[in-house]
Amino acid sequence: MWKEENNTLTQTFKFKNFVEAFGFMSKVALVAEKMSHHPEWKNVYNTVEIILTTHDEGNTITEKDRKLAKSIDEIITN
Repeated sequence: MWKEENNTLTQTFKFKNFVEAFGFMSKVALVAEKMSHHPEWKNVYNTVEIILTTHDEGNTITEKDRKLAKSIDEIITN
């Protein structure tokens, strides 16, 4: 579930292992590149933390962030 705080959308995802976490990040990277909207993220072993905000709009949540969050949710459910 995405949390809205400090002008960001954030969510932490946990996977079985590092390979699954990295695979997820690769899928997100391809979608983000197509959207030309890139997440801030952190990966430690099986955990990926994603932070979305639109820097060129003054570090605030925009439709770009909501659209990318929805696409990330679709990656998780498929």
